Amino acid sequence: MAHLILTSTSASVTELKKDPMNTVAAGEGFPIAILNRNEPVFYCVPRKAYELLMDRIEDLELNAIADARKGQKKIRVSIDEL
Repeated sequence: MAHLILTSTSASVTELKKDPMNTVAAGEGFPIAILNRNEPVFYCVPRKAYELLMDRIEDLELNAIADARKGQKKIRVSIDEL
């Protein structure tokens, strides 16, 4: 059965257990597909890539909120009223 692998680098679970840091380094900062019996079971995502992904998701959520509020009546508030 064919499986979609969403990375250019993959490694086996055995390789990951044997040498985790070098396995992560093999991805050169990009996620690595971890395979079990030639089937992807999870993606190993380096910290920096994960942080960028979380920032992107937050931006998308904030944009969705802004789009939902677009056209709503504006309410003026002074700093003294807060």
